[in-house]
Amino acid sequence: MGRSILGEIRLIYYPILVAFGVPANILTVVVVLRGRCGLSKCISRYLLSMALADLMVLVVNITVDRIKPMYFPGSFLDITPVCSIIFYLGVVTFDCSVWLTVLFTFDRFIAICFQNFKVKYCTEKTATVIITSVCVISLVLNVGFCFIFEPAKVIDNIPMFCVIKSTFYTSPLWAAYYWLRVALTPLVPFVLIALLNALTIRHITRASRIRRELRGSGKGESHSDPEIENRRKSIVLLLAISGSFILLWAVNVVHKICIGVTAAVFFQKDINNIFSIIAIIGVMLQSLSSCTNTVIYAVAQTKFRDEMVTLITSPFVLLAKLCVKK
Repeated sequence: MGRSILGEIRLIYYPILVAFGVPANILTVVVVLRGRCGLSKCISRYLLSMALADLMVLVVNITVDRIKPMYFPGSFLDITPVCSIIFYLGVVTFDCSVWLTVLFTFDRFIAICFQNFKVKYCTEKTATVIITSVCVISLVLNVGFCFIFEPAKVIDNIPMFCVIKSTFYTSPLWAAYYWLRVALTPLVPFVLIALLNALTIRHITRASRIRRELRGSGKGESHSDPEIENRRKSIVLLLAISGSFILLWAVNVVHKICIGVTAAVFFQKDINNIFSIIAIIGVMLQSLSSCTNTVIYAVAQTKFRDEMVTLITSPFVLLAKLCVKK
């Protein structure tokens, strides 16, 4: 039986995602490490960690877990303990990517709405501690996913492939663990990002209105306010990153809720099953979120864009100089 339309799309979609996303995130890491974008060390730390997390998503979740089975089925990566670890690492990388977005949103919320607390909280040291804590917590909380699989078959006494144990769907303990995981990722991040953005926008709007009224009372004074303009520019990056997260994870959130409520079996082989279709589309959109941040940085930050263009063109400039010398 031939592949479904979604199956054919995935054959092209994921390789293109990796071909664009891996170089883009590596480029982001290099640009941020060079430190010439005019960003604070705190923001740079978050952007760097988010780029590295997205890079790991592209390598583990997409290259190893998605592309490899489609193009290279049957390898040592399909041994049950190995594919269990791969799934576990995939969940961890997605968790880190999601929660780093939440923490970046919260950091910008503090910086914009609580100027007095900003000096203490929005520092490179605090960002490093928080980022490290999130990664460690994610590694610990997701250990349970290492034990939900059993072999699909045994070949020459070697357990092969991973299928979810039937007890996962009937055990109250596993059901509680599932809802805990759904709550932590992506429901709570989804709500937090939306709430923090709403509060930040409200604060910016109110502050801008008050400052315009105060500055408007002076005669012959320019109404241009550099402080408000800088706040508006800084919020563009925040809203773009968190907004894209909400849009690209929306389908996945719906799928998680439907699975939990209906107790439908995960990873249905029947592609015509509505849960399978929602799951596939949700994963495809959620995977795209690991490639969008670089585009957002380039559009929202002029200095970042200039640095990126410089890095891309520098090999060609060097080659041209060498050719001229010859």
